Amino acid sequence: MKRMFINLLVFLFINSYQLKSQTLYSVDKWMEYIEEMALETEDEARIESLYADLSYLVEHPFELNTVTEEQLKRLPFLSDLQIRELLEYRSRYGKMVTLYELKNVESFDLETISLLVPFVYIGEKTVDKRPITVKNLLKQGSNDLQIRYDQCFQQKKGYCSYPDSILQQYPNRKYLGEPFYHSLRYSYAFDERIQFGLVAEKDAGEPFWNRYHKGYDYYSVHLFLKEMNTWLKSLAIGDYKVSFGQGLVVSHDFSPSRNVLVSQAERRTNGFRRHFSTNESDFFRGVAATVNWKKFDISLFCSYRKLDGSTDSTVVTSFKTDGLHRLVRDREKMRNVSMSVYGGNIRYATPDVCVGLTALSYSFGNHSVQPDPKPYNFFYFRGNRNWNASVDYLLKNRLIKFYGETALSRNGAVASLNALQLTPASYFSLLVLYRYYDKRYQAFFGNAFSQNSAVRNEQGVYMGMQWTPFSHWKLSAYADIFRFPWLKYGVDAPSTGKEYMLQLDYAPNRNLSVYVRYKHKRKENIEPDRQQRLRVQALYAVSSSVSLRTSADGIGYTEADDKSKGWMIAQSVGWKPVDIPVQADFYVAGFHTDNYQTRLSSYEKNLLYAFNMPFFYGKGLRLAFSFRWNIVKQLSFSAKLGYTRYADRDVIGTDLEEIAGKSKADVYTLLRWKF
Repeated sequence: MKRMFINLLVFLFINSYQLKSQTLYSVDKWMEYIEEMALETEDEARIESLYADLSYLVEHPFELNTVTEEQLKRLPFLSDLQIRELLEYRSRYGKMVTLYELKNVESFDLETISLLVPFVYIGEKTVDKRPITVKNLLKQGSNDLQIRYDQCFQQKKGYCSYPDSILQQYPNRKYLGEPFYHSLRYSYAFDERIQFGLVAEKDAGEPFWNRYHKGYDYYSVHLFLKEMNTWLKSLAIGDYKVSFGQGLVVSHDFSPSRNVLVSQAERRTNGFRRHFSTNESDFFRGVAATVNWKKFDISLFCSYRKLDGSTDSTVVTSFKTDGLHRLVRDREKMRNVSMSVYGGNIRYATPDVCVGLTALSYSFGNHSVQPDPKPYNFFYFRGNRNWNASVDYLLKNRLIKFYGETALSRNGAVASLNALQLTPASYFSLLVLYRYYDKRYQAFFGNAFSQNSAVRNEQGVYMGMQWTPFSHWKLSAYADIFRFPWLKYGVDAPSTGKEYMLQLDYAPNRNLSVYVRYKHKRKENIEPDRQQRLRVQALYAVSSSVSLRTSADGIGYTEADDKSKGWMIAQSVGWKPVDIPVQADFYVAGFHTDNYQTRLSSYEKNLLYAFNMPFFYGKGLRLAFSFRWNIVKQLSFSAKLGYTRYADRDVIGTDLEEIAGKSKADVYTLLRWKF
């Protein structure tokens, strides 16, 4: 059976290259970029937020002949050099007539163009900003309503029936709610200047309409105003996101880290953005505003929220950040810790120099944070109030860019990140980044370049290089050498680690791109461990409506004398015809791994604004089919069916997520109405 499956994949892959095709760019290349970054983090919530932001920009692309530098910086895959050369090309030669002119920009390769094309278009004429009147708001504004419903077909252990006498004794043996996921999103937009949105969500297992709860578990509302006049740059009311500097003090964005764009680790977003996500943790709730005066941006914000946490009287022992409220013990932790935050930023910016000062203070009402004392958390924050302050900086010219941030917490501890990027030619870029995060540094909202999930207890040097030695070829490599001066969870002594990556890309034309990547990581846990990964992937556009992706993954893991390994082979087929309002994607993968340490991820299409990258281990087969039907111009329906069959077990999952049997199937649906 395995041999037949592998032979079928090889047959599909080889024969696809014998077909003639039109010249085109992949419109889904940016999704591949998101998936590659997701491999470097377990923070799926922030990845989904980035995915949602880029999904919005795909549906609201920039006009290429009027797009600004600030707008282009919202696309994380574009380097400063590429942005500068694109704007210089437009200034030198005038308006672009076709997107194919992008290939004339010296620093743009085929991969960059494929990433950029979905986010830009060329319009016939420039449209002046429409005046904000009641008539225009009603007639020219756009409305978007999305209703999503997901459910697993098999019954999980948490939904089984138990006698009342058992539940009285063991109340956390059963989920309180229904076994489906449901969310509702509504947004209104007038240009980008006025944005209003409402999000409501219940996770599977959370009560929706029963004796425990009526309505959704999570609500989010925002009103965001942007560029309303010459001095008011932005105003946020309700739920919003904040990011300043390199994230040492505060950032709700995904942290650029070790990924295939190895020479781009800079965080370029500064200021406020709307929160239009089902992420229940990474946002502020209150008011924020940025005003402009000459070359200065002055930002102020305040927030008040209720957080989930384990409390004992006025003591908080831990916070709960997954947003799940399915059990009695979950609801006992639900929104019982108040948090007040206020702060600001002053930023001076010219094309070559930027300097910013950030400060914020936060407190936990009448509660005091006191984690259970353990050796590894000896330096964690304890108390009722804390503050952070930082200075961030950037100096650059055509060849060199130096940027960084240095921050301070209330206890006097310091964190600093500094990077030097050299771009002597359009085909070569080198980055050297050093970070020093004191083991005593405490920043509740810190989110920066690191191997840890928090900004503390880490020192390291990262070096990344991208080189395009020949046309159609690109070599990328990085090395990250790091140490943790204090103990970590599961590691009872100071430890060190190393991580290396080497990737070779080949893109002979717009229809074909191939890469081979090798990654090696070694770090000290309870026992020193080493992980090696090899990935080969090919993308091929068979025609203007059919595309193929073939990938093979291998992994090896060694801990002491224990060795394990795994592999996954996957094939996906995308069908997006031009003349009918339907598109579909089919995905099939076979996997065989020895244990959880050798788990591998599944790259498969999902619904709009929904990012999902499941991991698999053991022996089995994964199938996924998704489609989108544009019923009429303003109404569309999307659905995805995922099916996993295991060959090495009779029980799937653990604890209350346990399913009896070898198979698991899920359905995801989305109804969208734009009016």
